[in-house]
Amino acid sequence: MATPKNHPDPMASDTSYVEMDRTEDATLIGKHCQLDYCNQLDFLPFHCQSCKKTFCLDHRTEDAHKCENRGAWAERKRQAQLARPSAGAGKLMRDTVSVKPCSDDSCKTVIGTPQSTGVHCDRCNRDYCLKHRLQEDHDCKNKVPIGARPGRDLNAVREQTASTFSKLKALYSAKKKEQTSKGLFGKDRAAQQAANEAMRVLKRDAQGDKRVAPEKRIYLYVEAEAETTVAKIPKGMFFYSRDWVVGRMLDEAARSLQVENTNNRTADEKNRLRVFHVESGNMLEFNEKLSQQLQTGNTVVLLRGIGPPPNLIEL
Repeated sequence: MATPKNHPDPMASDTSYVEMDRTEDATLIGKHCQLDYCNQLDFLPFHCQSCKKTFCLDHRTEDAHKCENRGAWAERKRQAQLARPSAGAGKLMRDTVSVKPCSDDSCKTVIGTPQSTGVHCDRCNRDYCLKHRLQEDHDCKNKVPIGARPGRDLNAVREQTASTFSKLKALYSAKKKEQTSKGLFGKDRAAQQAANEAMRVLKRDAQGDKRVAPEKRIYLYVEAEAETTVAKIPKGMFFYSRDWVVGRMLDEAARSLQVENTNNRTADEKNRLRVFHVESGNMLEFNEKLSQQLQTGNTVVLLRGIGPPPNLIEL
């Protein structure tokens, strides 16, 4: 028997049988079950998608009517599913390393293939075969990283970083000496008055989000280190909420000093800003709370491309 008019798509069904649609076929007023010993008249019969016959509710399954073409519907559905395009069909699927020669000058191995996947070196930003994957095997320390700023070789970058660290250490030492001096001569009325006046000026002139409640504010001196960070405003006095984390304070400070901030768009340390706390001599982590690391009157310095060493004073 032929499939009824306007019959649903056989591949859309989850069973080998489907209920015949009475609303779509006005001539359907009932069918007799085609099982030999049944022949029951059913006004809502079922159509078997394997043998193409019609059966009542009790004999609708292939097992119940001992289907003469058992499994035909399932096989057709399986073949239809196999014929469907797979995810990503027609698109170029590739590994993170494209097919190209190993970046070592003396090596001709082609990488990026199933036989040689290739290994990326984060330090020099090149791809190598397994033989040259280690930094000492491809002379990494003498190579200028791909993407580095033009005109600056690796040694120059290192020298600049060392120079920056030296200046920060000197700044830290000067602060420590100043604090020690205040401790030794704390009874000096003139020194105490000068410190009180500096604190008054800081709280009076500091800028920040006016929505931060006065009792929640922490007042800081903020600077941008000239050798690593370009700022339109080199330094300033600002207040932030004690409940903020360092990362949020950094974003606000960069905006106030008009420093380019790409921290939320890159994980490359050479382009990221970091916060150096002068009084402790430490680089602050982004997720640390201000109230746990800073006090009103402290100085923080914004640097770029320094990375997060645990303690600059110990370097």
